[in-house]
Amino acid sequence: MKKILVSLGGLVAMATAAEAHVDTPGHTHDFVSGFMHPVGGADHILAMVAVGVFAAILGGRARWLVPLSFVTMMLAGGMLGFVGVAVPFVEAGIIVSIIALGAAIALEWRAPMVLAAALVGLFAVFHGVAHGAEMPVEASAFTYAFGFASATALLHGFGLGLGLSLLRVAKFSGIAIALAGLGLASGWL
Repeated sequence: MKKILVSLGGLVAMATAAEAHVDTPGHTHDFVSGFMHPVGGADHILAMVAVGVFAAILGGRARWLVPLSFVTMMLAGGMLGFVGVAVPFVEAGIIVSIIALGAAIALEWRAPMVLAAALVGLFAVFHGVAHGAEMPVEASAFTYAFGFASATALLHGFGLGLGLSLLRVAKFSGIAIALAGLGLASGWL
């Protein structure tokens, strides 16, 4: 079964890579553009991975509900950005999300799941607005959003795996994330 899944994954990756080089506008370009946006900036990567680590620390149903809250609210924020709704302090909200999530991890904060989901949902709106506002004009909103939601979910999964495998040192990853957020805020990174 493992060999089948690896082979299937390889075929999917080859097909996507081949289609991504087509120069005509289309859904693959839209998806790839959306997918690359979250992985193209340290600010988004740090926040997305932090959500996964935070969810791992919380445990139980929070391991999937907290990241799901982020993705859902990020898509809502993406629509706001796409239609041009002015949301104040987007960049500040993104930086605060990194610092706050890093601190929550470092302090091993066991927030109630509803509060944790609401907090990451609020942060997600800022990330989503940034994604939606930067959508290429020729892109399909649906496939672009599917791209950035997919990349976000994968980064959450990476953070969750990291958090679960390193629960004893998750605190230190939180400190590193918070310090990186401060570095981004100060222009040092």
